[in-house]
Amino acid sequence: MLTSPVSGLLASFQEHYDDLLQFLTRRMSDRQRAADVAQETYLKLVKIDEQAVPVLHARSFIFRVAGNLAIDALRREQRIAASHEDSDSTGEVVCPAPAPEATLLARERLQILDEALLQLPGNARQALLLNRVEGLTQAQIAQRLGVSESMVAKYIGQALRHCRDWLKHNHD
Repeated sequence: MLTSPVSGLLASFQEHYDDLLQFLTRRMSDRQRAADVAQETYLKLVKIDEQAVPVLHARSFIFRVAGNLAIDALRREQRIAASHEDSDSTGEVVCPAPAPEATLLARERLQILDEALLQLPGNARQALLLNRVEGLTQAQIAQRLGVSESMVAKYIGQALRHCRDWLKHNHD
């Protein structure tokens, strides 16, 4: 079984850099952060090179090192974000519950919207709820209701206009 000398790792890193950067960009969801991790990978490979450890399958080794560094970077970012959230909230304690009047107004508004929804034809109501509450796409709704996507768009538009008008007339 042939093992390539680690100095081949650095050549392999350069040869596969574009693929590695694409791989890391998918992992990190950001090209700049991916480039940072690629740089970190190179520095780690230099250290491994200095130790003269023989490596089989240089490309997969490089991707494994980079993948582990990406995971470390993402965990580090999550820890930093969590510590910022904690430090932001320590300054003052705010009651998370809305003021009683706001709760009453919201409840009243919901009741009015419920009435508005009940006035809608079945398909329009269903299309709006599937889209806004369940987060389905117009294509998914069209399939579920057995109508075209353009019909779903019309239903949702009709429902939104109806609710807006209903709120205006019953909330003033």
